[in-house]
Amino acid sequence: MDSTWLALAAVLTALGAAWTVYAWRARGVASAVRGAGITLLAPAAYLTGTLELAGDVAVAVGDWASGLVFSPVVWTGVALAGAGALLIVLGGVLAARGVGTTPRPRAVPAGEATRAVPPAQGRGAGRAETPDRGAARPPAGAAPVDDDLADIEALLRRRGIQ
Repeated sequence: MDSTWLALAAVLTALGAAWTVYAWRARGVASAVRGAGITLLAPAAYLTGTLELAGDVAVAVGDWASGLVFSPVVWTGVALAGAGALLIVLGGVLAARGVGTTPRPRAVPAGEATRAVPPAQGRGAGRAETPDRGAARPPAGAAPVDDDLADIEALLRRRGIQ
């Protein structure tokens, strides 16, 4: 282990010991015990090699941060990441509103594909009835996609809501 790290550990231990004495006089035994525990972390970090590891990590983070701030290539990457995230969110918003999506054909319960549209009520009741111009219907023998929703869909169709 390098003597620089030993010197740093010694200085941190001395500062911690001084703080422990101050805490004992000013705040009592409980603060002094906590200060002594914190003081022992510096020599423990030196002896386990963690102090040097922390220094290496700090240097690596500093190099990365300076490269991030001063590199136009990195800022181009940051801009591309932001544009990609914006496009993903925009695509979700457009899909939620139904813009630019292809409508899927709805399944019709068997036996209802050939039924006539119920007579109109209220406004426009005198107009001629026209068949539903909704999505393409599956063959008459096709099973509904969801049995639980088949009753609701049939009720909506009877009321002219689709």
